[in-house]
Amino acid sequence: MYSDEYFMKIALDEAKLAFDTDEVPVGAIVTINGKIIAAAHNLTETLIDVTAHAEMQAITAAENYLAAKYLNDCTLYVTVEPCVMCAGALGWSQISRIVYGASDEKRGFTRFAPNALHPKTTVIAGVLHSECENLMKEFFKKKRRN
Repeated sequence: MYSDEYFMKIALDEAKLAFDTDEVPVGAIVTINGKIIAAAHNLTETLIDVTAHAEMQAITAAENYLAAKYLNDCTLYVTVEPCVMCAGALGWSQISRIVYGASDEKRGFTRFAPNALHPKTTVIAGVLHSECENLMKEFFKKKRRN
């Protein structure tokens, strides 16, 4: 079985795709039984859609893959703590686990809506924290220079 770090590295690869297209570098994947069933990154600029967060894209792709609206027995790996919108959607999806890298002290769900998730959802924070956080810092540092 693969580790949380293994899957977070794949989510980081998705975040780097976002970075390369001038999107906020957040990447997400969804797994079930150790198999990746969805991979996504932020597309808010590309789609001109404030709801096109990596998590939202991954939820939709995973539900389409499973032909089901619930993500029981699935794990979301995301490079940055989900926002309130994404946490709400994850709650409705009844996802079993969420593993995230960097915390988001300004917009993260743990600050504003800690009860947004389904009561049975397990959350693991800080996986590859430094790598995830450094990518975000690099992106915004680059933005400030331009």
